[in-house]
Amino acid sequence: MHRRTFLTAAAASLLAPFAARAATDYTPGLVKQHLAKGDIVFLDFSATWCATCATQERVVNELIDENPAYGETITFIKVDWDTYRKAELTKSLKIPRRSTLVVLKGDQELGRIVAGTSKSQIKGLLDTALSAANA
Repeated sequence: MHRRTFLTAAAASLLAPFAARAATDYTPGLVKQHLAKGDIVFLDFSATWCATCATQERVVNELIDENPAYGETITFIKVDWDTYRKAELTKSLKIPRRSTLVVLKGDQELGRIVAGTSKSQIKGLLDTALSAANA
């Protein structure tokens, strides 16, 4: 095996677990598309400069590491607050601020957390999403 091929394969294998849990960046219509397919959608309204958002993301990733079923079952979509704070999605869901996490199934909101960073609180939201997927 050539050195370059080996290094590329090694890097890909190291990054694979992180890629599997990475949230998809929001684009208009993406949420409706996933909900129409019957997916459970976890929306993360966040900003790159927001410390609370970063903490929420670390907790979500830690919980996914602990229970891979979250990452396998739930569709995670990151909504950039700076870009989409005035978008139709944000208005229709009445999102008050960045660092808001919302779980949707079909036309129903199953739960939300606003500025919460507690592991137990976020786990509860993920468990709600997982239960809905298995219902």
